[in-house]
Amino acid sequence: MATEPDIDVRAPSLLARARDSDLWFSFTRSPVVVVAASVTALYFLAALLAPLISPHNPFDPGSLVYSDAFTPPAWVEGGQATYLLGTDDQGRDILSTLIYGARISLLVGFAAVMLSAVIGITLGILAGYLGGIVETITMRAADVQLTVPGILVALMIDGVVRIKLKEWSAGGGFIGDMHETISLFVLIFAIGLSDWPQYARVVRGATMVEKGKEYVQAAKVIGVHPLFIMIRHILPNVLGPVLVLATIGLALAIIAEATLSFLGVGMPPTTPSLGTLIRIGNNFLFSGEWWITFFPCIALILLVLSVNLLGDWLRDALNPKLR
Repeated sequence: MATEPDIDVRAPSLLARARDSDLWFSFTRSPVVVVAASVTALYFLAALLAPLISPHNPFDPGSLVYSDAFTPPAWVEGGQATYLLGTDDQGRDILSTLIYGARISLLVGFAAVMLSAVIGITLGILAGYLGGIVETITMRAADVQLTVPGILVALMIDGVVRIKLKEWSAGGGFIGDMHETISLFVLIFAIGLSDWPQYARVVRGATMVEKGKEYVQAAKVIGVHPLFIMIRHILPNVLGPVLVLATIGLALAIIAEATLSFLGVGMPPTTPSLGTLIRIGNNFLFSGEWWITFFPCIALILLVLSVNLLGDWLRDALNPKLR
């Protein structure tokens, strides 16, 4: 008697499902998005592996050669092969400072987006699910903050921190001197706190849609705690638009960090981000040392443009009306 062949009924792996998804198909069919993703991945790898791939350690005073300050790029007359993109006013290798600067910019951008997303998602779900006075207070607070540009909010927060540090140090003591040390955390807090209303408004609208669906009503009927409903049932279903918003928000957070650093209230020159490098180079732009500010500007533009292109693609790819 003939036997039927065995049929493999195992579920496909996660990698196989991802390869067969509409998202991957849309990604591979867009050369611009592939290039943007490659550039973004290159920035992340360079930031993670900065100590390994950086030609020099630009923040080690013992390794700096001050006589090499203002060395032009290697292909310009007077340049050196040791410094491919030239050096700055302190003799630091521009390429190395770009690698380390991108690390700071990406760290600030990611941390600020995470902070604003956590605050916005929490307040948005509470406002959309509970309604009433909670929704009114949250949305009016968001409306008020949206009337003030995020940069001004960040500048105000940074100014308050500076004043408080001076007060606590009684006019310039130990705590007052710590401002450079805590600049990273001040930047993250300032940018993150200025961007939460966008997440709150998007999540609140999505929560109001989800809470009227049958699965949420069924959970209420069987006595599931509202907090568990919000975390277990509603939260996973409102993360789609939040992911798109966070991707675009990353580019905006990097620009905000660069703007604050350029204005002198961001990272100090000892541990510069891309914005700080642009501010430093701007002092020498009209004296002929154009490379000190030119290459940080190009690095910032490429990073922000790549992340923005990824965000635009993700917004379209996750929109079922455009499929």
